Amino acid sequence: MRRTAINVFLVFHLLAITCWSIPINSPLITAFRTAVRPYVLWSGLFQSWDAFAPEPKHINSYLEAIVIHKDGSIQTWKFPRMEQLSLAERYQKERYRKYVENLQGESNAPLWPDAARHVARLNSDASNPAQIIMLVRHWTEIVPRADASAHPEPPHVQILYEYKVTPEDLK
Repeated sequence: MRRTAINVFLVFHLLAITCWSIPINSPLITAFRTAVRPYVLWSGLFQSWDAFAPEPKHINSYLEAIVIHKDGSIQTWKFPRMEQLSLAERYQKERYRKYVENLQGESNAPLWPDAARHVARLNSDASNPAQIIMLVRHWTEIVPRADASAHPEPPHVQILYEYKVTPEDLK
């Protein structure tokens, strides 16, 4: 009985990952994706092909947080960026990269307060707590260079979200 349950789980797991990951949209696969969506998202096994198709990403972006403390001091806190991490750190934080990429989208605005509270907790101490957190998005367009002498545009900067920290947020 136990062996059967383990085998059923493994077969389900492999089918779920396979159907979720293959870039085919048949009605059967779409129906199965809908059925396994809660499990795949909960377990962190989701995968998207948006880096490659149907349209590759055309911007390079990253997030930072501006932390304004009670004493008026200002600190910049950087979300981890894969290009600045060692190979071992990249391996550990790959899911975090996906989180930060997705966090920047307007459709994920409900996550911004939680991200701001997380930054506040990481950057506060009892004598000088964080008062305001600003999530700041930096991005540049990725354009093919036809002319080697052309200079890329400077990065664009946008305050994505501003959060006023409450004492309860720091507990």
